Amino acid sequence: MSLIKRILVTGGAGFLGSHLCERLVADGHDVICLDNFFTSQKSNVAHLLDKHNFELIRHDVTHPLFLEVDEIYNFACPAAPGHYQYNPIKTMKTSVMGAINVLGMAKRCRAKVLQASTSEVYGDPEVHPQPESYRGSVNTVGLRSCYDEGKRAAETLFMDYHRMNRVNIRLVRIFNTYGPRMHPYDGRVVSNFIRQAINGEDITIFGDGSQSRSFCYRDDLVEGIIRMMNGPDDFVGPVNIGNPGEFTIRELAEQVIELTGSKSKMIQMPLPADDPTQRQPDITLAKKHLDWEPKIALREGLQKTIEWFQSIHLDDYRAPTPNFV
Repeated sequence: MSLIKRILVTGGAGFLGSHLCERLVADGHDVICLDNFFTSQKSNVAHLLDKHNFELIRHDVTHPLFLEVDEIYNFACPAAPGHYQYNPIKTMKTSVMGAINVLGMAKRCRAKVLQASTSEVYGDPEVHPQPESYRGSVNTVGLRSCYDEGKRAAETLFMDYHRMNRVNIRLVRIFNTYGPRMHPYDGRVVSNFIRQAINGEDITIFGDGSQSRSFCYRDDLVEGIIRMMNGPDDFVGPVNIGNPGEFTIRELAEQVIELTGSKSKMIQMPLPADDPTQRQPDITLAKKHLDWEPKIALREGLQKTIEWFQSIHLDDYRAPTPNFV
């Protein structure tokens, strides 16, 4: 039998955090889910509340944490532009103060700690696809910089705690991820398109739809992250976790319309500031060190996600930010 660990997941009631909690609980670990419920919902983890090895704590990661754990997955931070731009100062604090707090706890407990970083650290990339060695092209004073720069600062803090205090860290850079339990009103392209298609609304494409993204299904993503946490201590990252299959936004919209059988039409809107034109991970390091690569194709993943969207009641979900459009 494998060793049972005490594991903290910050942001554990979010889209990815809740699936990570679910997987760790199923693996038999004692899981503490911590969340302030700014953009997440308790319903994401409600089915775990009666499990003997699951605990839910309402707490803001910008405040100090005093727990005894073996591992920490730091997922706390709004990740959709509409959410993190609603309160950019809070977003920056969550990344920076949150990193300081979990790193301080990891140092005290001698716990292993993983930072959920992001492909947004590459900004609007001038190198394609993006390897971990690429330092990025980020606008430090743009509307998106509260998230981009917050995550970059968190990576810096993780590496400094590792070098100066010998904290056992892991850094993963997550690329666009989708799947069941996405917040219908998170403003991301997959959830927007599916919600609009199901409701028979116009599909809103920003720009001409030629900008590209690489979409990783949530199960593949969680598997890669757990492999990174359980991997060798001499490989701390950063490592890209994402699907290298590249699609234009227009191609994504066409697949969603086809799979939903919707009569929705595509309409174009102005492109938001600093929106990346290309995004595709180079996953050479993940293949080499983690023996990981995604298995689920976009069409299969979209079908599963659409079926989930069709099974829920949108009225049960609130738009987390007042200015959501």
